[in-house]
Amino acid sequence: MTEKIEGSSDFRVSREGREPLEYSIYRLLKKYQITVTTAESATGGMIASTLINVPGMSEFFQEGYVTYSDAAKVKMIHVSKETIDTYGVVSAQTAAAMADGAAETARTAAALSVTGVAGPDGGTKECPVGLVFIGCRLNGKTVTERHVFPGGRMEVRRAAAERALSLLGERIVAQYEGDGK
Repeated sequence: MTEKIEGSSDFRVSREGREPLEYSIYRLLKKYQITVTTAESATGGMIASTLINVPGMSEFFQEGYVTYSDAAKVKMIHVSKETIDTYGVVSAQTAAAMADGAAETARTAAALSVTGVAGPDGGTKECPVGLVFIGCRLNGKTVTERHVFPGGRMEVRRAAAERALSLLGERIVAQYEGDGK
């Protein structure tokens, strides 16, 4: 379910050292008139909070979902209980379902989702502390990424939020300015 995103280096190069990530995302959302929502578990609203640092973001980001519990994922963004029971709440399948459900619920072109184990407790051998799955839906196509971020709880959450926003930028650049993937 995870795929390499072509054109991603173009996004990184275009913003390297120039402006905060959320401002780069805002410029892309505005340029292509893309609406976005978030479905956050491990990051607990950190992505949404970062996006709204930018004045004018409300034109493109109008709502987000903090779905910390399994029940909230089912109730708010319609992730099927079967997906959670079959694959686990921390999985690529759940991250994809969260992104899809959030986009469909909010009626946006794009959605970011994060599910994972921020720690310090809750990790297992199969699902260690720092394991995060990020989902990104853009114009009906959803990709996921798996990461194991080092550090304590806040470092894991910050890294996941930053990577999610970067992934959105990469996907927009690839689809609108690159080869369309």
